[in-house]
Amino acid sequence: MQTTLTSKGQMTLPSAVRARLGLEAGDQLLVTVQGDDSIVLTRRPTASVTVLRGLLPAPKRALTAAEMDAGVAAHLGAKHKPGRKP
Repeated sequence: MQTTLTSKGQMTLPSAVRARLGLEAGDQLLVTVQGDDSIVLTRRPTASVTVLRGLLPAPKRALTAAEMDAGVAAHLGAKHKPGRKP
């Protein structure tokens, strides 16, 4: 398959390539230039929030909504205390 580089430095991936790889508008690709001047395009990996599971130890107990509100209020009160430099 062949594609042409435009005057703006853009190219279109052939539809057969996009279909085979399941690429859609907005997908990001990483461009790597090899030592022999060949170009390799790879799909940019998308990290899911699930990779963070288990990173922190489980809490001893769940906080109530009131406890969370109090903690947020205390933090914001300290952060925005008059005379505190940002």
